[in-house]
Amino acid sequence: MKAYELFAVNDFRYVERAVPEIHDDLVLVKVKASGICSSDIPRIFKKGTYHFPTIPGHEFAGEVVKIADEKNKQWLGKRVGVFPLIPCGSCAQCQNKHYEMCENYNYLGSRTDGGFAEYVAVPAWNLIEIPDEIDFKSAAMLEPLAVALHCTNQARIKQGDSVAIVGSGMIAFAVAQWAKIAGATRVCVVARNQNKHLIAEKLKTEYRLKEELKDVKFNVVIEAVGTNEALNTAITLTDAGGTAVLMGNPYSDMTLAQDAYWRILRKQLHVVGTWNSSFDGQNRSEWHYVVDMLQCGILNVAPLITHVYDQEKLEEGLKLMKNNLEPYCKVMVLWG
Repeated sequence: MKAYELFAVNDFRYVERAVPEIHDDLVLVKVKASGICSSDIPRIFKKGTYHFPTIPGHEFAGEVVKIADEKNKQWLGKRVGVFPLIPCGSCAQCQNKHYEMCENYNYLGSRTDGGFAEYVAVPAWNLIEIPDEIDFKSAAMLEPLAVALHCTNQARIKQGDSVAIVGSGMIAFAVAQWAKIAGATRVCVVARNQNKHLIAEKLKTEYRLKEELKDVKFNVVIEAVGTNEALNTAITLTDAGGTAVLMGNPYSDMTLAQDAYWRILRKQLHVVGTWNSSFDGQNRSEWHYVVDMLQCGILNVAPLITHVYDQEKLEEGLKLMKNNLEPYCKVMVLWG
């Protein structure tokens, strides 16, 4: 099979690999679409994966083409999305079914081979069936969409809330949609520039530069970038007694300005962390809710997919994102 393999930091090659062998509860998924996550950029070009070589890619969907155990025969031929975190099943968090907080997890695309390949070996527990109404591009976005949903659930957004999302990446726009679904009456994406305003228009979402919000406060503010600047902005925009949710993966050490720290104290803010998303095999979870919202058309993801590449041109998508060659939201790769 063809795959993109990371042999060392910044040593990323399109190679011929043996199709993964499967055993026990593993199934073989033929990849149809994979999304490039912003976290894939530092993983490939700066920080590396947990071992080399590794096939990156944790946002993907496809079709089950082979099973190792007859007890999983119901999956054969099914269209599936894939929860990339493989929990250990035995730690305290797993025992409480908080699998996203597993203390000894494996992870497709960083700790074991992921979706930048024609085939991936996946535990059957990690599969979710995709109805025919959902195309593979949308199905490959289940992971970031579920992360965004988990964030809004952690924020406990309720009817009548005002919500700001600091950041204009794909997950930020997804959070904006979930906030509206949860009943927020004002939802604003706070950006550094006007690059994504057309996406906001298509989604009918308010879009503002932070300079335009000097005297405005929100009940809930979500930090969706992972920088000191965004963190300080989020705290400044949060109203007294409000909730600031930290979601962005940090690019480096995070520090707070003294004034921002005082704001947390004096405004008695609730500061909440959010990580990953809730999944529990074939039992109902946030992932199943995402599928429901996609299937009925309430969740609109088409405007979020700004670039689509064939598998041979995946590296062009990486370069686009790494060098910010033009505005982008979700960069998608089609396989086969």
